[in-house]
Amino acid sequence: MSLRAFWRRAERLHDAAFVARWRQGLRREARRRDDTLRALLLLESLGVDNPVAYETLDLVPYLVADFHEWHRRMGREEFGDPGVCC
Repeated sequence: MSLRAFWRRAERLHDAAFVARWRQGLRREARRRDDTLRALLLLESLGVDNPVAYETLDLVPYLVADFHEWHRRMGREEFGDPGVCC
């Protein structure tokens, strides 16, 4: 058995033993954090003071791309004025 094959087998074993059980919970927590960040950015764009504005200002261009998916998951089919998102 080569070292590469052994390493892949060890990775699969590690994934099955330690990661697979909590994968759904980890995804849910990551999604919750992403939603919190998006909500902070949205509130900031609407004029509500953001306590972490300085840190989140650089992230706005990266989050514009997945804004559509987020507002649909939050239950809004369309968001804002024409040209804003949908």
